[in-house]
Amino acid sequence: MSKDFTSGAEPEQLRRLFSIGLGELPLEQETDRTASLDIFMEKPGSRIGRYKLLSVLGEGGMGIVYLAQQHQPVNRQVAVKIIKPGMDSKRVIARFEAERQALALLEHPNIAHVYDAGTTEAGRPYFVMEHVKGLPITEHCDHYKLTIEQRLRLFQQVCQAVHHAHQKGIIHRDIKPSNVLASIHEDQAVPKIIDFGVAKAISRPLTERTLYTEQGQLFGTPEYMSPEQADMAVEDIDTRSDIYSLGVLLYELLTGVLPFDSKTFREGGIDHIRKVICETDPKTPSIRLTRLGEEADKVAQNRRAEIGTLAKCLHRELEWIPLKAMRKERAERYRSASELADDIENYLEGAPLLAGPLTARYRLRKFVRRNKRIFAGVVMVAAALVIGLTVSVVSLVREQHARRQAQANELTMRRIAYASDMSLAQQALEMNDMGRAQQLLEAHRPAPGEVDLRGWEWRYLWQKCRNDALGVLCRYPLSAASVAYSPDGRVLAVAGAGPSFVDIWECARPRAD
Repeated sequence: MSKDFTSGAEPEQLRRLFSIGLGELPLEQETDRTASLDIFMEKPGSRIGRYKLLSVLGEGGMGIVYLAQQHQPVNRQVAVKIIKPGMDSKRVIARFEAERQALALLEHPNIAHVYDAGTTEAGRPYFVMEHVKGLPITEHCDHYKLTIEQRLRLFQQVCQAVHHAHQKGIIHRDIKPSNVLASIHEDQAVPKIIDFGVAKAISRPLTERTLYTEQGQLFGTPEYMSPEQADMAVEDIDTRSDIYSLGVLLYELLTGVLPFDSKTFREGGIDHIRKVICETDPKTPSIRLTRLGEEADKVAQNRRAEIGTLAKCLHRELEWIPLKAMRKERAERYRSASELADDIENYLEGAPLLAGPLTARYRLRKFVRRNKRIFAGVVMVAAALVIGLTVSVVSLVREQHARRQAQANELTMRRIAYASDMSLAQQALEMNDMGRAQQLLEAHRPAPGEVDLRGWEWRYLWQKCRNDALGVLCRYPLSAASVAYSPDGRVLAVAGAGPSFVDIWECARPRAD
């Protein structure tokens, strides 16, 4: 393939290619020209350039796809898409060329590559692309019984591929399982997006002529079509249309069924289809699953889960993702396919979802779930601190209570001893045993900080001890007529009975009160 084959494919050129021929011919004339001419169709076994056609892989609205064998410069099987005989109007050729150019622009591991292009001997355009040996992604997931997590991981790759196409200025407009093939490569499931036959270059207005075919059918696959694709009044189809289709595909990957019942979806014709797409909200995946009856068991088995476990898995958070992607209003959907993939990663990592409620409670709950080990450690440390603090407080309270109880008991014992000693002091005074009485009374002088238990009875008895006590002056040679203490109790004056004299004595210790 020559270098200028890919270098010529730029978004502005694609916009021009997509717009060529629109409205140039009446629909009736184009319809006549698109009649099937089998006699001019290439047959398996024939050759187109260096490609030998082996079999027919599929047939679309404007082209036939063949499995072919390439021998030069490499030996490989490829897919060759040739425009149908009778479809060589300027409009169809422009769209066929636009698809080739779109694929040439896209270099992503999850998008089928374009290898070559040319024209047949009959002058009909063709292009050669990567042959994807795989099943539609939904069939692949069911065949290999992929779990919900495995399906989400596979779907993330599809989202990134669509995001790449959007960055290159291409809207696919027909994302569905048969256009997303999956195969096993090196023990890993790999999805590939194919068929950009109805792709649209970003910024080109979508007109009524491009939305409907000659037979009045919707342009695309209705079950996966966004409301703005189905609504003739909407002309500015943008990348969020593909986001809607991705949401439908994810819904099907999770539940095994489409959001709307396929049996009744097409029964009412185009108007009914448009009404359902534009006005009817789909059931949540968990509710849709529980209403499948016996089919639900098979759906669960294909996901290696019990029906109850699967319904619980889909409930709330996981089903928020496809429902947000499928919002009727484009502004409420994910802003990009990459953002959709990121929100799936948020779900798998336990982080808050963009599709979830913007509440502090929800985000805190997600933080706790996502950081269970850290939170458990924090809780354990906090619990240990609380328990330790509680034990310390309880111990302190008990200690203080015990101390107060001991003090109360000690005070009670002192009161009992005081009452007993007062009685004994009274008895000692009655027996003229002043020393014993003073000893009993002295025992109840309070120490610093102690409660003073002495009452009037102590002072009464103490006074009796003072008034009745006789001092003894050791080695005093004379008799004493009277004695008196100084006010501070440190000096004693003694008056003799003989000639008038007064002796002054310094006491060894002050007189007690």
